[in-house]
Amino acid sequence: MLDTLKLDEVVEFAENPEPRCPCVLLLDTSGSMEGTAIEALNQGLLSFKDELVKNSLASRRVEVAIVTFDSTINIVQDFVTADQFNPPILTAQGLTNMGGGIHKALDMIAERKSQYRSNGIAYYRPWVFLITDGEPQGELDHIVEQAAQRIQTDEANKRVAFFTVGVENANITRLSKISVRTPLKLKGLNFVEMFVWLSASMSAISHSQVDEQVALPPIGWGSV
Repeated sequence: MLDTLKLDEVVEFAENPEPRCPCVLLLDTSGSMEGTAIEALNQGLLSFKDELVKNSLASRRVEVAIVTFDSTINIVQDFVTADQFNPPILTAQGLTNMGGGIHKALDMIAERKSQYRSNGIAYYRPWVFLITDGEPQGELDHIVEQAAQRIQTDEANKRVAFFTVGVENANITRLSKISVRTPLKLKGLNFVEMFVWLSASMSAISHSQVDEQVALPPIGWGSV
């Protein structure tokens, strides 16, 4: 007999057999994000939801998950399609366990892909969108090194597209050693503009064929 979890999965994919476009938001909620930064990030999440649900196909194909990292790693939102996504209100405290957060995000993607496969659901290359105003802090170096190695391997094998966004005083030099793609610097606290871009990108991908190259909208909210 199927366990309850598997049954939920079967029902979920039977009700919506659309190909999936998974996106993990990997968000820094350490103490330095407290105040205006976390407030702006929360506003951005609301606009992400609003933009995605304007597009009926994207709202059924794009799946959002949220992992936060501070002194602990938390799955704030497991994968849901955009039409089911309710943005959380995040708060900030603690250190920056970024390596652990990266491991968790990549683990979630691997698990979700195996669920797609076992239910015959096609999927696009998953995105991870890491947003931080700092650098790893409060965890062992080898955890961060292993996380960076996993990103490199997964990018090389086209298993994931891993984007890093540095906010305000983020250590871009350190971040560029972790991510394969050059980290982007957010202009001010333009989270809303950034999430509108992310939504437009996800929507464009969700309207394409599964392995098609898609031109992404220009990045007005950040710089390399």
